[in-house]
Amino acid sequence: MAIGHTLLGLLESGPRHGYDLKRAFDEKFGHDRPLHYGQVYATLSRLLKNGLVAVDGIEAGGGPERKRYAITDAGITDMSQWLAQPEKPEPYLQSTLYTKVVLALLTGRSAAELLDSQRAEHLRLMRTLTDRKRSGDLADQLICDHALFHLEADLRWLELTVARLDQLAKAVRG
Repeated sequence: MAIGHTLLGLLESGPRHGYDLKRAFDEKFGHDRPLHYGQVYATLSRLLKNGLVAVDGIEAGGGPERKRYAITDAGITDMSQWLAQPEKPEPYLQSTLYTKVVLALLTGRSAAELLDSQRAEHLRLMRTLTDRKRSGDLADQLICDHALFHLEADLRWLELTVARLDQLAKAVRG
């Protein structure tokens, strides 16, 4: 995920402190991977240096000064361009799982057991995500759907690979 662009998008609704940005990020996007404060401030520093945000105010308090950041016109333009640009599809052409299957075949280990074990792990994760989806809000449901669709594609690949294991064994040992 592009953290810089995510922070810019959060700043479009109005100026915020780094702490508020972290909290908003975690609430909207960081359920499984919360943002660290260091990432927030390092990213804000880079955005500031690049002219995409500006310090909108500094508040003194009991601790260190708190800077409030605002998105600049250049930041809005950059954000708009980023949103308009399609993401590159990830074709997974260098799959670790495929590498493991080939190495299992090359070393005389059971690729079928490896694939069965992987299938069980995929199904376990799918059950977990389905439970999460049932109890989650719309954002959680959409995130879980995205993951579930990818896992379903992986399962189809696993089944296809099991069906072709003999052919693959001949090809890699050939």
